[in-house]
Amino acid sequence: MRILVTGGAGFIGSHLVEELLRRGDTVAILDDFSSGKREHVPEGVTLFTSSVVDTAAREAILDFRPEAVIHLAAQIDVRQSMEHPLHDTTINVLGTVNVLTACAEAGAGQVIFASSGGTVYGESDVIPTPEDHPNAPLSFYGAAKRAGEIYGMMVAAQHPMLFTALRYGNVYGPRQDPHGEAGVVAIFCSRLFGHEPLAIHGDGEQTRDYVFVTDVVAANCAALDARAPGIFNIGTGLETSVNALYGVIARRCGGPETAAHDAAKPGEQRRSCIDISRARDVLHWTPRVSLADGIDATAAFFQMKHDLSSQHAH
Repeated sequence: MRILVTGGAGFIGSHLVEELLRRGDTVAILDDFSSGKREHVPEGVTLFTSSVVDTAAREAILDFRPEAVIHLAAQIDVRQSMEHPLHDTTINVLGTVNVLTACAEAGAGQVIFASSGGTVYGESDVIPTPEDHPNAPLSFYGAAKRAGEIYGMMVAAQHPMLFTALRYGNVYGPRQDPHGEAGVVAIFCSRLFGHEPLAIHGDGEQTRDYVFVTDVVAANCAALDARAPGIFNIGTGLETSVNALYGVIARRCGGPETAAHDAAKPGEQRRSCIDISRARDVLHWTPRVSLADGIDATAAFFQMKHDLSSQHAH
């Protein structure tokens, strides 16, 4: 299949592109390298360097004529979205509409949109939270992801195009950037190996649904194969507190048993955990990687990075 991946040089995108190539798909990447890395672009992949907001993105989609587009490119930092809502909306709403309308024009048969199970629901009174739970996002990022879903369904309703939104839990794994606010697993691993100070925001009892990157990749492939439109939660259905997560990482990375705490982040969700039964029933997908195994693989990646940078330093 001819597949274009926006954000294909990023953390999730690069893992996905590798898997699509293994499957034998013909792949193009659209990435502006604002957070993606050139070393993540494999040989033999068509590369379009553009932001999703630009006309060049539209031209790339029309030029490549993909059968399916997986739209991962986004401004991913929730805190940044609160500080710079216009920037967040430009990329996450206008950029998404630009991609969607170009896909329709290019005759793409399916668009898979990376949405957010961690933010579109807001504080939920049902845990794990199902897809039909009311949406009350607490951040501009969550609002923008919900808007992307609505635009996707509207564009698909007017064209012979399937629209699938995958609401990810908190995705973690090798290649995640430890310098943003997006990935607490990456931040903890990186700081523990670097013997740098770290602090947990608030009391650390806030919970998240941590899903390993290869499981997210498998969910995207399952959505391509099932050709099922609609919205699907992609997580584990398991709630893990930040304190418990820190404990697992500290044991693996050799850090102190307990971490320091600082002020809670304004507007931070207290509990987030998503119900994945719809993805299991319709996409025939279930997560395979346990938190312990996922942390192991992620820690091994950061340990290798730390060892390499130590060698270069000497």
